[in-house]
Amino acid sequence: MAQGNTDIDTAGDNTIGGNPARDLAQVAIVVAVGVVVAVAGASGGRSAGGLGVHVWVAIAAFTINWAVFVPSFAARTEHYYDLTGSITYVLTTLLALFLGGPADARSWLLTALILIWALRLGSYLFQRVRQTGKDGRFDRIKQSPTRFLMVWTLQGLWVTFTAAAAHAAIASDTRRDLGLLAVIGVAVWVLGFGLEVVADNQKSAFRRDSANDGRFITNGLWAWSRHPNYFGEILLWVGVALIALPVLRGWQLITLISPVFVYVLLTRISGLPMLERRADKRWGGDEDYEAYKASTPVLVPRPPRR
Repeated sequence: MAQGNTDIDTAGDNTIGGNPARDLAQVAIVVAVGVVVAVAGASGGRSAGGLGVHVWVAIAAFTINWAVFVPSFAARTEHYYDLTGSITYVLTTLLALFLGGPADARSWLLTALILIWALRLGSYLFQRVRQTGKDGRFDRIKQSPTRFLMVWTLQGLWVTFTAAAAHAAIASDTRRDLGLLAVIGVAVWVLGFGLEVVADNQKSAFRRDSANDGRFITNGLWAWSRHPNYFGEILLWVGVALIALPVLRGWQLITLISPVFVYVLLTRISGLPMLERRADKRWGGDEDYEAYKASTPVLVPRPPRR
């Protein structure tokens, strides 16, 4: 699900794997990184079957994606990639809730916020790929089993990382009443979620209008930021981390990498760099585009300049 709204740049270049051996090595590294974060999140948390709940959650995240990878590669289709990401968030969060023992208000709150976000974004991205017929990022990569496997593995890591703080808090042995930090966290999440939903809806409406074919969006929230949906995405995970923070202890604090990971990935590794390159390639040199780019911040919204 690290795509559409949170794009992983997987097509049109050779950045993810150049040969099967390298691809599989990268898969192993990605899984190892996910395991490290999962073990840290399980520290001070509840266990099931001899393993920490957070470890079970990471295992489930990778397993779900690998299971869907098999028929997807056989059909050479990416249609269920985003939907699988959404389902992975839902199932792993419910697994953490189920294995984490008696749930308190914080656990239920975190579960509800993740499910609302995942179901909304997953259905939005699934409908988008159905309407367009394909996702061009996968044109090359889905022809290689190891490169395609790497993409699905990255999605498992994306879920493990982004929801790490929430999953650790849900399964934590520490229980505390919701306080002011939770209220602030919910407010931040609502703001971020609202920005993401509104920005997505505005862009969808813009694209549905045939008069806008070949044009770039500059109205609504997109007049305030070139990527308001990404800003909303970062904000909502900050909100989740704030809600989780009071019950995280020791090594569990590593799971606060969640919003940092989202920010770094979207602004430095994929996401913004990829979309900015695409936009520059398509509209670079266009007077209106250059003026829009010069007057509109890339991420953090601010009122448009007159």
